[in-house]
Amino acid sequence: MNIDFKKQGGLVPAIIQDALTGKVLMLGYMNEEALAQTEKTGKVTFFSRSKNRLWVKGEESGNFLNLVSIAVDCDQDTLLVKANPVGPVCHTGADTCWNEKNQEDVMFLKYLQDFIDKRHAEMPEGSYTTSLFQSGINRMAQKVGEEAVETVIEATNGTDDRLIYEASDLVYHLIVLLTSKGYRLEDLARELKKRHKTN
Repeated sequence: MNIDFKKQGGLVPAIIQDALTGKVLMLGYMNEEALAQTEKTGKVTFFSRSKNRLWVKGEESGNFLNLVSIAVDCDQDTLLVKANPVGPVCHTGADTCWNEKNQEDVMFLKYLQDFIDKRHAEMPEGSYTTSLFQSGINRMAQKVGEEAVETVIEATNGTDDRLIYEASDLVYHLIVLLTSKGYRLEDLARELKKRHKTN
């Protein structure tokens, strides 16, 4: 990354975003040393202007920010840091410094898609997902059909808890099937967006 630390006196703003939910968690500042330590340790580290030293987020509270990725903006003077937070981020005890709840459960589907993609690329032994990929397209499609039938049964004659359970199985097996064909959930989202009418 080519980062312009000189523009703002050796510091650049670092926007911290939850890698899973997409929520903006906080804003801090990094100098070159803080960035290097963040990349080396995997714990997001800032330069504290009030303490005038490096500050590892969570060094006192234990609410660390575990690094996922870092990107620099088009002007090379602002960082977007994606991280997995351990506990609340704000010193007030709130999830974010804007007092927002850090809950976007639907974003877990993207995480799951990425996880299944990784399984498809690496095919680790002993993984159920790997066994599905190895079983072939016909078996994967059959599993989607089976889970769809079980979802329908629970919707018409079962319990709400079982409906959610079976529908979750259906979505998981559908993602596996899509992945085997070279597609992702985002392809479904694009198709649904294309069909969507606001009126």
